Order: sequence, then structure tokens, then C-alpha cells
Amino acid sequence: MRRIPNSPIAFLVLAYIALIAVIASAQGGQDAAGGNPEARKLKNPVAVTPKSVKAGEQTFQKTCAACHGKDAKGDGPTAPKDSHPPNLTDGIWTHGSTDGEIFAVISDGAGPKSEMKSFKSKLTAEEIWNVVIYLRSLSKG
Repeated sequence: MRRIPNSPIAFLVLAYIALIAVIASAQGGQDAAGGNPEARKLKNPVAVTPKSVKAGEQTFQKTCAACHGKDAKGDGPTAPKDSHPPNLTDGIWTHGSTDGEIFAVISDGAGPKSEMKSFKSKLTAEEIWNVVIYLRSLSKG
């Protein structure tokens, strides 16, 4: 059996690894790349059609625009003070960029340090998938 060297550097390396694990756990299962490995596997079961884009837009305007803005640029009039909702049109997704990861953030919230709360009790899975489709239609990247 190999013994781990008893040195300050070895201790710092192990402490750093432990800290990364704690941070990842606190971020709701996100990996170091900022995504959610389990959600990344989810595939959108809703077909991309003009009807699904329109349904997603309607749900977004009713449920999300207050914080994210009517154009999804992060400038909603009733966003919590100092919350800085992200611009959802720029193609930069802090919590992962696959359809499944976006679905998970809408469904489960963005984590304990975020104002983005869960919508799974307010929206059906199909409504959330439609919002994902709508956001994809806006994205530049």
C-alpha cells in the first residue's frame, strides 16, 4: 500500500480536491464545466415546430419575462434586487447548454445561491420543453 507523503503540498492538494467536490455538490450536481451530467443526457421529446416555439414563447412571457425580460435579455422589470438574471439570447449557459440542462434549471432551479427557483410545480414537463425550444429560437450561439 502506498503512503501519501506527509507534506504541506500534499495536504493542500487534497484540501483543494475536497473543496472542488463540496462546491460541485452545493451547485446541484453541476460538474466543473458548469453543467449537470445527469441532465445532459436528457433529450427533448417535443418536436421543434412553429407551434412548439409559439407555445414556449407564450409560457415564457407568462412565467419568465418578469425576471428575464420580454426579449429574454435579462432585464425583467421585477427581477429580485441585485439578482442579475442572465441574457438567454447570447448562447452562454452557466448551468449547461444542452436541452436537458436548460430543462433541469427551469424545472429544478439554478441552485441554492441563485434567485432562479424551481418551476416544476408550476409548469408541466411539456411546457418547460417548449420554453427550451423557444429559447433556442432566440439564441445567437
